[in-house]
Amino acid sequence: MKISAATRSRARVFAMQAIYQWQMTGNPIHLIEAGFHADNDMSKVDTDYFQQIVRGVPSQVAELDSLFQPYLRTLRLEKLDPVTKALLRQACFEFKSRADVPYKVVINEAVNLAKKYGAEDSHKFVNGVLDKVAGDLRSLEVSAAKK
Repeated sequence: MKISAATRSRARVFAMQAIYQWQMTGNPIHLIEAGFHADNDMSKVDTDYFQQIVRGVPSQVAELDSLFQPYLRTLRLEKLDPVTKALLRQACFEFKSRADVPYKVVINEAVNLAKKYGAEDSHKFVNGVLDKVAGDLRSLEVSAAKK
């Protein structure tokens, strides 16, 4: 299968849904991942990317949370809605583990998913938090983009 922006976007949609399910149920991530493969047409999905995110987020969840927690303002992590939490975790994983993906793409994809699946205006919150995290994790890239 040819990897394209569309196959990556589909991978992110399914990954966000899998992470959401993991957060809500506490079921083992390998069972959730297997369920996605069984229940969905994955022929137009970058399955390697899906797998990296779905396996990476739960294995690094404490570290990922610590990356965006300082920017939650007065909110506590437990009070975030589950879609927003899944998107922030997923995007932070991509910032940290996928330097080949431009930070603007990571933010744009997360914002688009928040618009489609998140609470009203959550995309603005996601954008603001991820913009700050990008400055921390991808400072050279962010600085170069601002020039």
